Amino acid sequence: MQGKKQTPERKFKTIPILVSLLLAGFIGMFSETALNVALTDLMQVLNITPTTAQWLTTAYLLTLGILVPISGLLLQWFTTRQLFIAAVSFSILGTFLAAISPSFEFLLTARVVQAMGTALLLPLMFNTILLIIPAEKRGGAMGLIGLVIMVAPAIGPTIAGLLIESLSWHWIFWLSLPFLVAALIFGILFMQNVSEVTKPKIDALSILLSSLGFGGIVYGFSSAGEEAGWGSPKVIIAIAIGVVALVLFAVRQLTMKQPMINLRAFKYPMFTVGVLMVFICMMVILSSMLILPMYLQQGQGYTAFKAGLLLLPGGIINGLMSPIMGRLFDKYGPKWLVIPGLVIVAVSLWFFSSITPTSTVVFVIVLHSALMIGISMIMMPAQTNGINQLPLQYYPDGTAIMNTLQQVAGAIGTALAVSIMTAGSKSFMKTVTNPADPINIVPAFTHGVQNAFIFGMIMAIVGLVVAFFLKRVIVQHKAQGMMH
Repeated sequence: MQGKKQTPERKFKTIPILVSLLLAGFIGMFSETALNVALTDLMQVLNITPTTAQWLTTAYLLTLGILVPISGLLLQWFTTRQLFIAAVSFSILGTFLAAISPSFEFLLTARVVQAMGTALLLPLMFNTILLIIPAEKRGGAMGLIGLVIMVAPAIGPTIAGLLIESLSWHWIFWLSLPFLVAALIFGILFMQNVSEVTKPKIDALSILLSSLGFGGIVYGFSSAGEEAGWGSPKVIIAIAIGVVALVLFAVRQLTMKQPMINLRAFKYPMFTVGVLMVFICMMVILSSMLILPMYLQQGQGYTAFKAGLLLLPGGIINGLMSPIMGRLFDKYGPKWLVIPGLVIVAVSLWFFSSITPTSTVVFVIVLHSALMIGISMIMMPAQTNGINQLPLQYYPDGTAIMNTLQQVAGAIGTALAVSIMTAGSKSFMKTVTNPADPINIVPAFTHGVQNAFIFGMIMAIVGLVVAFFLKRVIVQHKAQGMMH
């Protein structure tokens, strides 16, 4: 990070830069989950099966899984302004196409364009914040990101439910458009170039291997949630290609002078622990965020809007807790937040595994809120602590690794949860005298959902074991001349 640009006089207008990034990020995350509630509606309108509808989410995750790893390279090739304007432009184009889309194929294409915008924006947001905020205040800033990243997906389903009931699903996208345009204008006016453009050599083979690797794994796991399940050749081949490509990718990165993603970041133990924590956390969040709304609608018979409303308190609490956790992290370090957080998550999921069609609204709201408080205690502290251990030149690599693995974890978590749920329902049907009797549908579904929550609880316990290895990182390098 040395060079002419990084003179100590360099001042950044931190607030406008943050506002531009957070506004665009908020809408990106909002449209990612808002569609989940609309899936039931879309199946009827577009005349598609649940498996096909699932691709609207999978294609989004797949695009992120392929593009986010390349983001570390892009951050070194283009200026902050160029990347920001490109990211928001893709988001605007994708959102507009989705808003006017007449068919499933058209909507799917629009989702891919939208995801291209989000894939550029997420790493840019993390990297910029790491460069303009000194380490000792970083927890608070990361808390703000947490507020955005967590509240948007939380209110997404509620707002989407309202729009679907009163207007149509197209309005989910019409609503996002003006905010994205505002973010673009704001960014054009205030965004500054914070990172240095070094233009490292582009290695086509690395890009190919990373795309095949992450793409194969996301695609394979996502397809496993479909009817054919884990045994289908498509799933086995995709995951096998993914794993082989990733191994080759890792070997290539470690032998290159200028790797695309510098995997030597994993030499720093707290970074590795942080990555593991974030991975487990994303699996738990995304799988429960998919299973719970489905159960509220199909198992308990709530409307999309009411299901969204029930999940709103937890989402808001999580968002509000995020900046508080950021400040506590700056003061006390990660361990005293992460360990209790994982205990809360594991206990909440254990209670959730006893959910039934007669479970009360209070039961759902209290447990979901507890789950969200636990997650706010884990995610940001583990992430910030991990990145803090890296030397400055590894920041783009560290953020690319974290963001990529979050997408992969999301895909794996949702796929595992859906297949565990399906398997649970099938095994329940085998125990009943008359599987064709419709009276058995809800109990079978409930049994599957309970199994999916037990899977989440086991993941949280694994995370708890890892958390005992956490140590607080004291940052050696100050953000050089990054703040006035």
